[in-house]
Amino acid sequence: MNNTPTAHIEAKLNDIAKTVIMPGDPKRAEKMAKKFLENARLVSSVRNNYCFTGFYNGTKVSIMSSGMGTPSMGIYSYELFNFYNVENIIRVGTIGSLDKKLKIGDLIIGKEVITDTNYNSLFEKNGESKLFASQKLVELACQISHQENINAVCDIIYTTDTFYSSEKQNKHIISLGAKGVEMEGAALYENAKNANKNALTICTISDEILTKKTTTSFERENNFEKMFELALKMSTML
Repeated sequence: MNNTPTAHIEAKLNDIAKTVIMPGDPKRAEKMAKKFLENARLVSSVRNNYCFTGFYNGTKVSIMSSGMGTPSMGIYSYELFNFYNVENIIRVGTIGSLDKKLKIGDLIIGKEVITDTNYNSLFEKNGESKLFASQKLVELACQISHQENINAVCDIIYTTDTFYSSEKQNKHIISLGAKGVEMEGAALYENAKNANKNALTICTISDEILTKKTTTSFERENNFEKMFELALKMSTML
């Protein structure tokens, strides 16, 4: 039974590639699709949440925004995995660093996610839980980043529902071994696990939480292209 289009995606079943790269911001999705994809076309724009499909070095790939937070990522990744036959979703977004060695512009490949999001209480348990990225995507991302001399670390990240957190909460997250905090990875990993699909989060550090260094919304929208290049190179090998 074909359940497409869905309530949130207007694309036809074959309009979306088996690998989807997901930034949070629709404007960033549009900019990156037009810059990196050949013959990019808009296949969905429901609620101004854009999905473009085109070709990167001959490989069909889609770039679709996830919106902000676990509820939004949860909706789109669920529909992509379960209704559009998507096999791989690579989230590319921003993250706040909780390690003074990690600076603005560095990449974190999220091999594990620890989370306190309420989204996961529906599937896992109340309170904190741990989820894992797809091992083959982790290995591929690490391999390519090493070959391309991309400054990336493969480590634990933390997903939370709150953008503004207390110093006490930051200390707790650090104590768990997380190198950064973001807002979407856990929902993606949960949905991938339940659908038996593949997921990975690659984030660029946009804020150094401990030193209070930050970037502007313009910089977040227009810079940080290394994570896209890494994800796109991955797509040609999946």
